Amino acid sequence: MPKFVTIGYGDQKGYDRTAVAIRDAAHAHDAELQKDGVLMGIAGTPVQVRNPNAAQVETTNGPFMTSSLPLAGFAIIEADNLAEAIDMVSRTPCAVTHGVVEVWPLQHALQG
Repeated sequence: MPKFVTIGYGDQKGYDRTAVAIRDAAHAHDAELQKDGVLMGIAGTPVQVRNPNAAQVETTNGPFMTSSLPLAGFAIIEADNLAEAIDMVSRTPCAVTHGVVEVWPLQHALQG
């Protein structure tokens, strides 16, 4: 089954202006997705890693990319197709509380 990486962005202001019933339904939807096996997590502080010419590892604290909304979290989902993946994330907290969720098709899932 195809896999998708989802990236959710949102802020407290958007969350707070969303009706409690809608937020509760979105959190219940996330709980169902997790029960069904979706790997989901809240984003922590990133570290950039570089190793030019495989000669020396360099790290920099903080994000490489920026957004107008803070990064909230990630998920790895399985869906029959992109339309189903979009439907799955359209009811998550970031999507319904004035944030946004990106859905990235994982074209080559590598197993370790």
